[in-house]
Amino acid sequence: MEKILVVEDNKTLAKLIAKKINLELDFEVEVAYNFSEAKLFLKRYEYFLTLVDLNLPDAPNGEIVDYVLGLKNRVIVLSGNIDKEFRSNMLKKNIIDYVNKGGIDDINFIINTISRLKKNQNHKVLVVEDSMIFRKQMQGMLENMFFKVITVAHGEEALGILESVSDISLVLTDYHMPVMDGLELTIAIRKKYTKNDLAIISMSNDLDDDTTALFLKNGANDYIKKPFSKEEFSCRINNSIEALENIQAITNHANRDFLTGLYNRRYFFEHMQPYFEAATADGQRFAIGIINIDHFKKVNDTFGHKVGDKVINTLADILRTYVDEDDILARFGGEEFCIVLKNRTPDEALSHFENLREKVQDTTISLDDEQKIQITISLGVILNPEDTLNESISQADMLLYNAKQNGRNRTEHN
Repeated sequence: MEKILVVEDNKTLAKLIAKKINLELDFEVEVAYNFSEAKLFLKRYEYFLTLVDLNLPDAPNGEIVDYVLGLKNRVIVLSGNIDKEFRSNMLKKNIIDYVNKGGIDDINFIINTISRLKKNQNHKVLVVEDSMIFRKQMQGMLENMFFKVITVAHGEEALGILESVSDISLVLTDYHMPVMDGLELTIAIRKKYTKNDLAIISMSNDLDDDTTALFLKNGANDYIKKPFSKEEFSCRINNSIEALENIQAITNHANRDFLTGLYNRRYFFEHMQPYFEAATADGQRFAIGIINIDHFKKVNDTFGHKVGDKVINTLADILRTYVDEDDILARFGGEEFCIVLKNRTPDEALSHFENLREKVQDTTISLDDEQKIQITISLGVILNPEDTLNESISQADMLLYNAKQNGRNRTEHN
């Protein structure tokens, strides 16, 4: 488990912060009450980040900040000093943030900040800036916020990166650049990626107020005027990432089955239809298999729905191991699932489905009372889909019915 170090001479406040972090976040927290104790901790362990008070008994003038930064640790400063100039000078250092420790709201802000920083590790940011100085500056600030960062000098390079790197969450682009400027880049990105896919923040020292509207109308999520403060930069970046996460969470909820986390029937037909049409037109080989748990009603009636849910989840986990990244796996509802195996010959697909059936047959499911059960599945498989998607699914359903009628735990195919 990752660790956080809290350095604070107010023992009540330090314990409160540590307790809140332990309760709400998945971190181990250690507390030092002075500079000397902090040095010992920092020599022994690596920390996700360090929360440091500026006025310690043995370091009353913020000496600990430079010491911790010198060890390449990320720092959030805690202080009761609200002097604007002092705060501004402290923010010029490579700290993540400067937080007043005035009450419970400030502690909640710290908790939210740490949570945000941990989530930021899952995101890549593409910085597009022709000035090497600004490019390096923004890279450092973003990496200090735990983002993975890629940098390029102009829009054409950025489009190349987007083609080769599929999981970029945010593009941070300057306006005036050679080869392709930021507005041209924004327009080009939005032809392929919606705001649900990735966020764009544009930047410029352009004094024309119409520039902001120009970028926003052409697909930017936000606009930052240069020069900007570290706090404004951090807030705008985090807000855009959080909005993207919220959109993706809503989309994911609509597309996913609530029990197994697999794609649902709605997602299957929405994404399978265009693939089916293109694949059948181009002569691509693929197979569709409808899978159903044998005697599932008996499992529910005998052991209850909690065990029934466990059986469904166990099968879902097995199915995940039998699909490649390009294949499609969905739960249609109840005990029924569907797999589309792409780029397989009929013999390869049939062998794959048979191996799956045998794997399920050989799997033992342990129940809470140490009792164990085994299940089997029946499959209806279309090895050469030719008609429409709906007709192919209907044919697979009929083959599944035949598998049930012919004794279950078998695969029927066309």
